Amino acid sequence: MDIIMMGNVRMKDIASALNISTVTVSKALSDKEGVSIELREKIKETAEAMGYRYNRLAKGMKEGKSYNIGVLIAERYTINDGDAFYLKIYQNIVKILSNRNYYGIMELVTAEDENNGTIPNVILDNKVDGIIVLGQMKSKYLENIYKTKVPLVFLDFYEEMMDVDSIISDSFYGAFTITNYLINKGHKDIGFVGNIYVTNSILDRYLGYQKALIINKIPLRDQWIISDRGEDGKYIDLVLPKGMPTAFVCNCDSVAYILINKLKKEGYKVPKDISVVGYDNDIFATLSTPKLTTIEVDTQTMAETAIASLMQKVQGEHRYLGRKVIGGNLIVRESVKEILI
Repeated sequence: MDIIMMGNVRMKDIASALNISTVTVSKALSDKEGVSIELREKIKETAEAMGYRYNRLAKGMKEGKSYNIGVLIAERYTINDGDAFYLKIYQNIVKILSNRNYYGIMELVTAEDENNGTIPNVILDNKVDGIIVLGQMKSKYLENIYKTKVPLVFLDFYEEMMDVDSIISDSFYGAFTITNYLINKGHKDIGFVGNIYVTNSILDRYLGYQKALIINKIPLRDQWIISDRGEDGKYIDLVLPKGMPTAFVCNCDSVAYILINKLKKEGYKVPKDISVVGYDNDIFATLSTPKLTTIEVDTQTMAETAIASLMQKVQGEHRYLGRKVIGGNLIVRESVKEILI
């Protein structure tokens, strides 16, 4: 039996509660055929409410699976945004996996292991059935993981030269949208904050910002492009230009938060003197004073899509689905001033 009984509750009790057979309950909880998706979910919800938990060890030994999914995150992301964007996505991943009777195991990848292309322990120790790489890492490292043949999905980034399913936010259109928002508020002098050489998502957001300027016939000025991090991905001190624009588009909310604090120290008021917008709608968007206008990333749908893709591969369906782009929404708060023309 693949179920651990909690207290005096037995499988027939859940069957009785739903007025169905014990066989149907068993099939649903074991993910076997013969039960509709709707009924399967209802049975699982009732089982959880009554205290059932899968004996994943016994089930895994029988089926040759661990019922674990590894989530790899570069250590540098936890230093920059450890309590923000990637933590939010990881929480979504864990919840969704739990509903599928899986565990999520996070492994932080050090800079040394990433540079050396070291295979993560969760793979070496055969602890996982599949891997989600959360956040862009060096190509050499990703290639070595790919060669292990463990089912693999990239989340929040893509690699042009690898046929791995990638789930990303619509960074290009999101940045285009928020830059257009600034333009519609009367801003013509608009800068961008982000190192476009570090991740594809920052580059895509820069290109979206650039397109908004181009179609509105606004010149792009290199002196208003500010780097926010080094090649290793770690944040650096922001260097403000001598002649300031009226607004900045930041590649993420944490950078926008840092920029606002930097501007305040230099004597600027936000948004009275300079408007600032971000991207992600994470915790920094509301910690900031003023609160940030930003693009909300649908982390729930991104996590769901990544797990659905990975589960197909875990179950033996090795179809290449390609790049899946998840749209976002403009969130208007207090960090933008309208300039009257």
